[in-house]
Amino acid sequence: MDIYDYTVKNNKGIDVSMKEYEGKVLLIVNTATKCGFTPQYKGLQDLYEKYQSQGFEILDFPCNQFANQAPGSNEEIANFCNIKYGITFAQFSKIDVNGKNESPLYTYLKSQQGGTFGNKIKWNFTKFLVDRKGNVVERFAPVTAPEKVAVKIEKLL
Repeated sequence: MDIYDYTVKNNKGIDVSMKEYEGKVLLIVNTATKCGFTPQYKGLQDLYEKYQSQGFEILDFPCNQFANQAPGSNEEIANFCNIKYGITFAQFSKIDVNGKNESPLYTYLKSQQGGTFGNKIKWNFTKFLVDRKGNVVERFAPVTAPEKVAVKIEKLL
């Protein structure tokens, strides 16, 4: 299997095939609205505005697994992100990124780039960078600010 074999649900609960993103550079992020890293939404939006026209997409997967930092419904999370950060990139339904109920997409991402915690996501705002061919080329820790990923994105574009 590769990344394009997965189907995820958008924040309205509608199935979205990852094939829709084939040929694009992706930054896949598990997020939360009440996290110390939540201000990274601004940096993510800045990246999206800068590179979207060149074939770059951000896929936002809210996750409530870490200290219940994404407690709202999909609609509440989307409203918060729109009002506070003006988010225009794709937001998906809330998921688990670890454990028995983890998203199959995240199982795949972690199998490709394990990180220092092996096949576990440490916290919200872990970022996976995917090239135009669907290869998961790098994983970034939650503390890595979005602007620090820009150089890597540019190389893939």
